[in-house]
Amino acid sequence: MQDNNINFEIEKLRVELRHFRGMYALAQNETFDASRRLSDLQKQQLEESIRLKDLKLKEEEAKSLAQKEMEQHEAAKRQAEYVKENLRREAAIRKGAEEKALHESREKQKLRNAITGASLHYRKFTWEEIVAACSSFSDDLKIGTGGNGTVYRSNFHHTVAAVKVLHSQEAHRTKQFQQELEVLSKIRHPHLLILIGACVDHGCLVYEYMVNGSLEERLFRKNNTPPIPWFDRFRITWEVASALIFLHNAKPKSIVHRDLKPANILLDQNMVSKIGDVGLSTMLQSDVSSTTTVYKDTSPAGTLCYIDPEYQRTGLVSPKSDVYALGIVILQLLTARPAIAVTHVVETALEDDELANVLDPEAGEWPTDETKELAVLALSCAELKRKDRPDLKDTVLPVLERLKAVADAAQRAASASKTQISIPNHFRCPILKEVMGDPCVAADGYTYERVAVEKWLEESDCSPMTNLPLTSRSLTPNYTLLSAILEWKSRT
Repeated sequence: MQDNNINFEIEKLRVELRHFRGMYALAQNETFDASRRLSDLQKQQLEESIRLKDLKLKEEEAKSLAQKEMEQHEAAKRQAEYVKENLRREAAIRKGAEEKALHESREKQKLRNAITGASLHYRKFTWEEIVAACSSFSDDLKIGTGGNGTVYRSNFHHTVAAVKVLHSQEAHRTKQFQQELEVLSKIRHPHLLILIGACVDHGCLVYEYMVNGSLEERLFRKNNTPPIPWFDRFRITWEVASALIFLHNAKPKSIVHRDLKPANILLDQNMVSKIGDVGLSTMLQSDVSSTTTVYKDTSPAGTLCYIDPEYQRTGLVSPKSDVYALGIVILQLLTARPAIAVTHVVETALEDDELANVLDPEAGEWPTDETKELAVLALSCAELKRKDRPDLKDTVLPVLERLKAVADAAQRAASASKTQISIPNHFRCPILKEVMGDPCVAADGYTYERVAVEKWLEESDCSPMTNLPLTSRSLTPNYTLLSAILEWKSRT
């Protein structure tokens, strides 16, 4: 009985062992399957990780491409705005130039119509027009008062003019008034004051308006006006001489001004001179067979210190009388001194080789040789005897033309130097040393002219300013600086 129990237990254990072995085999199979599935998952995870990395790279590339496209779009937009702004400015400048040209053309036509006509050489104004144009002769519009009249600044139909109102109620009957009408209504010259019109009944003459007043006012710095540079003074001497030659060679009668002085030489907005006040002028009968044209005047007229001494003594008027006055005017232009005794002052300075001490220092650096030549010429014009004075056309004018050429060259050089100095440094290209037209920022942070820096980069990888290697060859347009340069150019 006991043996049976033992055998039963043994058999029971055997069954359990087989059961455990089956379970172990099943566990091994499951473990193997799990290990294989794990390997597959790891492999799948690795593939997914690689794909994810590729996607991230593509995403970064897409973002970079989108950023570049956005930058290009912004650059193109700025360029379009810049071009549009340039076109707008050019259109505005062109429109302004066209309007200015049209206005000047109309003004010239008005002036031409006023001083030329079928039967009249000047425009006739009514007394009411004169009064209205001068605001009832307001003191605020008074330019100056002379020995025979008062000059007012006036406005005729938006055209500025100067009105001379003679003092006498019977002024329109005087010889001077009629003389001025006769002379100025028949002759035209760039350096003679233009007569626009007149009110004959009340003795009023209407001239073009000269912004800078008289040479006397500017020469002696009235109202603290800027000094006249020496090269402008050289040019003015030539202009005055050319106008006198024109008067002396007028047909059919030669005209002698007789009252040439700085107060009767007027200056426009560009400091161009014009001779005015020809009321004392004398018309001489031209005689081509005679080398000297002389007129006997029993009542000498003019301004002391400018009157020809031989004319004062004999009463004989000739073109050489104007040559004497021109000599005095030139000496005043050189020295900015009163006319009285100016010939003695300059002559003494030349003899003592001290001309520089009597020249007007406010005129700038006078050229030594040319100034001395002009002073000698002026003294020869101011000789006491008529026969000792040089011929205006054949001797004086050629010298003044040569001196004017020297003055013009000096003025151009001075203007160029002034313009060069006034250029802001940051407007200049560091390579070309010139004002930039297409400024671009390089990788070194400096701004250059595009063409210059592109050419530089073809031959070098270093910065033109620091000589250090450049991290990039890309160039970024500097629109802010370009706008500032364009605005500066429009002002200058």
